[in-house]
Amino acid sequence: MDERPYKTRRLRIGVEKGILFYALYSIRLFFYLMFNKAALLVSNDLDTLLPNYLVSLIKGIPIVYDSHEYYCGVPELINRPVVRGIWHSIEKSIFPKLKHFYTVNDSIAKLYRDEYNIEIGVVRNVPIYTPNKAAVNRKKLNLPENIPLIIYQGAGINIDRGAEEVLLAMEFVNNAVLLIIGTGDVIEHLKNIARRPELNNKIIFISKMPFDVLKQYTMQASIGLTLDKDTSPNYRYSLPNKLFDYIHANVPVLASPLIEVKRIVEHYNIGKLIENHDPKHIAKKINSMLTNKEAMIRYKENTILAAKDLNWQKEEQELMKIYSKVKGFGDK
Repeated sequence: MDERPYKTRRLRIGVEKGILFYALYSIRLFFYLMFNKAALLVSNDLDTLLPNYLVSLIKGIPIVYDSHEYYCGVPELINRPVVRGIWHSIEKSIFPKLKHFYTVNDSIAKLYRDEYNIEIGVVRNVPIYTPNKAAVNRKKLNLPENIPLIIYQGAGINIDRGAEEVLLAMEFVNNAVLLIIGTGDVIEHLKNIARRPELNNKIIFISKMPFDVLKQYTMQASIGLTLDKDTSPNYRYSLPNKLFDYIHANVPVLASPLIEVKRIVEHYNIGKLIENHDPKHIAKKINSMLTNKEAMIRYKENTILAAKDLNWQKEEQELMKIYSKVKGFGDK
């Protein structure tokens, strides 16, 4: 784990996935919280809620729930009704009893409001605004020079995020290189696709890196891609972090028309939307953007304005409003 300005503790479970992992994790977390002092409990996502909630009841400690996504709508649960039912039961048994919680966008907040008739705050996960310095020379980053770069980045490059189609689209993209930075379930599959002769020298893979380093790579790109598919409620209402990363790096965006993503791309006029995930269609959109110099200048200028509006300096004020209502924390 990278250095942070607060103490961290890792719980070693012994298994890495499956029902046994979550069961053991919940038990370990419960006992850790029971035998360590805390003035406030913050539960991140549904898989940490049960032990946090039980400890809050037993010890009388206030709890805040931070929902990073619409958990019961994630792709991993959609086709697993039994497992999804277990998580949904935990959610239904605890949610109506919570007093303080928030999520990452208005669409997910509405889903929870409609189901549980509760008010839920919204705190978007956006970067701190800092004026961009001049980009590092591409040579120092070991990137090709004098050719447009298209970037697809993320810590969860998984199924149904449009990554496979982007690679296939590169066969039809003129004079550009695709830069994939990050990790995820489909990375090895993507590397196999990239071995095709028609994609020779068109794809570069780089592993995950610290955010401040990543931004130097992002700033080199002509287009930033966020192409999640509408295959699950969680994706349908998602607002990927990389969208804001592109905005703060002043990179025009090509995105899929998911509700929250479309709202931002169109409101700030920072790029284009695809109509479908056919590789030739994606390639056509990329080629169109790369050849329309006037539009690209306008998109880039608009990202500067968007970054001044969509930043943590503003969003943290919403977070402080939520914590100010927690008993014992309103004056801290």
